[in-house]
Amino acid sequence: MLSLKCTPPYMSGVSLITLPQKSSHIVVCGARGPRPRYPRVWRTTKRIGTISKSQKLVECIKGLSNVKEEVYGALDSFIAWDLEFPLIVVKKSLKTLEFEKEWKRIIQVIKWMFSKGQGRTMGTYYTLLNALAEDGRLEEAEELWTKIFSENLENLPRIFFMKMISLYYKKDEHEKMFEIFADMEELGVRPDQTIVNMLADVFEKLGMLDKCDKLKSKYPPPTWEYRYFKGRRVRKQVKQIYSSNMRPELPFDNGVTTEYVRNSI
Repeated sequence: MLSLKCTPPYMSGVSLITLPQKSSHIVVCGARGPRPRYPRVWRTTKRIGTISKSQKLVECIKGLSNVKEEVYGALDSFIAWDLEFPLIVVKKSLKTLEFEKEWKRIIQVIKWMFSKGQGRTMGTYYTLLNALAEDGRLEEAEELWTKIFSENLENLPRIFFMKMISLYYKKDEHEKMFEIFADMEELGVRPDQTIVNMLADVFEKLGMLDKCDKLKSKYPPPTWEYRYFKGRRVRKQVKQIYSSNMRPELPFDNGVTTEYVRNSI
């Protein structure tokens, strides 16, 4: 019996090549030989995030002098190739400078950002006010406070009142403390316990014991407080007894965000 084998026309002239089981980056072609695979040029391994970019911004302005044109020129060249203003990068660099207590650099960066028409928020204004107060520029801090207070009369956060009262408490300017406290009561802003302690201490120094007692009876110390622990709001009973003999703690010295509430039960 005869058996005939016919080779298909599309298989003629092509040699079969056995490929190894392990895949490699070289693709073997029967006609032209091995062809290397090059990495794609549009995929980069180095990625610059906002944290590393903010660190570069801090390093860029740290070694400069205090000349306005030099600092502004360095900041302009840093964001020259950005399509949009890097607001997040600048805010993170401000946090780094605030942690390192570089108050002059904070003032320069914020004023440069304001000149670009960016970042005019309450948080940025408070950072600028705090930097001016820590740098000893009392007149500029008062001008900024007057501007913020006149523009945001009804929705000004309590943190600004606390900062100005603590600033005047350090400078022993009691009349200005009383003026800001009167504005707080007129606007219906409840003072924090640190403000009450500072005002009570000033009343005792001036011999106004009746006003001190009236202030303490109007704003008694809280029995409960809320602390933020690992991103959660936890209610905790106050163990510390506030007295007039204690030195009043200035706000934000301990780095813990605390909100005092009076127990109504």
